[in-house]
Amino acid sequence: MSVPLFESSLKSLPFLHRGKVRDLYAIDDARLLVVQTDRLSAFDVILPDPIPGKGEVLTAMSTFWFRKLAGLIPNHLLADDPLMVVAPGERDQVAGRAMVVRRLTPLLIEAVVRGYVAGSGWKDYQAAGAICGVQLPPGLVQAQQLPQPIFTPASKAPKGQHDENITFAEAERTIGAAMAARVRDVSLALYAEAAAHARARGIIIADTKFEFGTDADGALWLIDEALTPDSSRFWPVDEYRTGISPPAFDKQFVRDWLESVHWDKRPPAPRLPPDVLARTAAKYREALDRLVG
Repeated sequence: MSVPLFESSLKSLPFLHRGKVRDLYAIDDARLLVVQTDRLSAFDVILPDPIPGKGEVLTAMSTFWFRKLAGLIPNHLLADDPLMVVAPGERDQVAGRAMVVRRLTPLLIEAVVRGYVAGSGWKDYQAAGAICGVQLPPGLVQAQQLPQPIFTPASKAPKGQHDENITFAEAERTIGAAMAARVRDVSLALYAEAAAHARARGIIIADTKFEFGTDADGALWLIDEALTPDSSRFWPVDEYRTGISPPAFDKQFVRDWLESVHWDKRPPAPRLPPDVLARTAAKYREALDRLVG
């Protein structure tokens, strides 16, 4: 495992954008370099301590899913070696944690698929018996599997703000009815295939978020990351039960610790203890080991 990387600082490529986790650089007019750092955000605040190995896990897991699901929709991952597009002295910053991807135009919505009642969906269901306008049967309990997965889009919020759940009609108004239908259908297909693979390996994918982009011809591509603990809710099959929020393969240890110290959820975030960092890193690695082998 490499030395934790909080922030990349490549000088050989033009810098474009720094997100919560990923740093983006331009290679040329057709390609981008995506560097997945070890940064972690909680409650929409970037924490001061990186999670060792997190960026490598996210890269390996997204690469696995991009290749496994390529038959359903093309994705932005290219075969180019990230080490060959940066200066030799910068290769330690990208080794194992970067992808060369196709430059595409992102859609202005996020595609969320939910197979279980959890998270914000559970809160919505308690309040209205529906999630993002999708009416659900009465009497469901927390973490219960839905009769069938549902597509619940979200708007992309400005940096530092929460994404907002929207109805399918709002998604149609944002990206057009035909594109919204295409995104919904392919998202549900991606979720179904991924959930079956994960279940066979001891992981329930309760919900996940996909992002899509279009090329110059208007064709749809899967972009960003895919089916990682950062973009999905993973539960261990052997510890799953309804009526509670099951343990997850993600940053739940961090969220729980932050709640315990009564942080006001505004920057700056407190430093994380070594044991919380280690346990979180181990959960990310376990998810990768189970899903990919």
